[in-house]
Amino acid sequence: MTQPVQTAVSSQADRGWFGHPRGLSTLFFTEMWERFSFYGLRALLVLYMTAAVTQGGLAFPTDKATSIVGWYGFGVYAAAIPGGWIADRFLGQFRSVFIGGVIIALGHFSMAFPSVTTFYLGLALIVMGTGLLKPNISTMVGSLYDKDDERRDAGFSIFYMGINVGAFVAPLIVGTLGQRVDWHIGFGCAGIGMTLGLIQYVAGKPRLLPALERLGQSEVHAAATSEPWWRFTRDEWGRVAAIAVLFVFSCIFWGAFEQAASSLNLFADRLTNNRVFGFVFPSTWYQSLNSAFMIFGLAPLLAWLWIRLGPRQPSSPVKFALGLVFAGLGFALLVPASKIAQQQGILVSPWWLVGVYFLHTIGELCLSPVGLSIVTKLAPGRIVGAMMGVWFLAIAVGNKLAGWASGYFDRLPLPQLFGAVALTTFVAAAILLLLTRPIQKLMGGVR
Repeated sequence: MTQPVQTAVSSQADRGWFGHPRGLSTLFFTEMWERFSFYGLRALLVLYMTAAVTQGGLAFPTDKATSIVGWYGFGVYAAAIPGGWIADRFLGQFRSVFIGGVIIALGHFSMAFPSVTTFYLGLALIVMGTGLLKPNISTMVGSLYDKDDERRDAGFSIFYMGINVGAFVAPLIVGTLGQRVDWHIGFGCAGIGMTLGLIQYVAGKPRLLPALERLGQSEVHAAATSEPWWRFTRDEWGRVAAIAVLFVFSCIFWGAFEQAASSLNLFADRLTNNRVFGFVFPSTWYQSLNSAFMIFGLAPLLAWLWIRLGPRQPSSPVKFALGLVFAGLGFALLVPASKIAQQQGILVSPWWLVGVYFLHTIGELCLSPVGLSIVTKLAPGRIVGAMMGVWFLAIAVGNKLAGWASGYFDRLPLPQLFGAVALTTFVAAAILLLLTRPIQKLMGGVR
């Protein structure tokens, strides 16, 4: 197997962006604008499909709309598998991210035209483009750091802040334009965001060259290898198996968390009093809460905490279990809120959803950036892009599970639906804690 080209300078020497490699800034802002486009669309999608034709919507029934949201979410993340493989074998990570971003922007601009055909075409383009961009930009973040660089988990937490800056702003801008002005203006605004991300990505290319060298690539070529991708050592097979086990529990977490786009979005729109001090705000604004909590406290706090604890920080499986617990607590909080809304027939206070998103944010920070980091540490170098794609498949499965569960929004009492989701995550967390030691053995010393 051809070994990756080593850079002349250790990643430890590159501390030009808040103590981290300068290339992190380029990837931070690229991901920020891509997530701006993604979460802007996500905030509008189920509301647009269920809105009446007289309101400019598609008038789809709730179960059909949530099913489409689920399949769309599944496709966006499942496409990361071929996207990662294409990057590993043909395009390389840099070009894959650029081409993916172009396709995403075209998808959003397609949806700016009001027809069912351009709507479905836009969703298809966004799925394909995200499949190329999402796994490969995360792979490049990992390759900014040497294998023994303890800043890696913290770097992914900072990168995650870029995701959440975009996700915070998008519902406020794209959501408001879509709900208050015109759905299709909102979709077009999302496309403009992706275009801005592409411009700064190309401008920041020189900062990414050390990361590409660690991957054995250049900006125009993938890494050369003569070794079949499936021929692993015993240790490599163990690490791949550890990723597979964590993958299962990641699916369960995202099945709960991704209901933000469907059941929680509908709960906010139909059963919540969206008024503060007399000001009525669009229900899409709740989609910004998760990101607001991250940006203004939780993400920097956890990034600092992992660095502070160093080798004493919890292992990755324990962090995953914590993520599941907090996701379950969020849905447990919705049980009394939904009882009040459905049994008393009143709109509940916005503070219920504020509490839900606060708990879900803690859970996401315990699991998602840690999962991205662990894949870059465990996956064999020649298939790291494809393995990152497999990792995003967990989010794909979670989106489909979320869409399926949300299809019962109009068919089950909501306390029963939300209680079942909470119980599922609690049981999964308990099982994962019991499996922590066997998983750690498979990981071969990687935390």
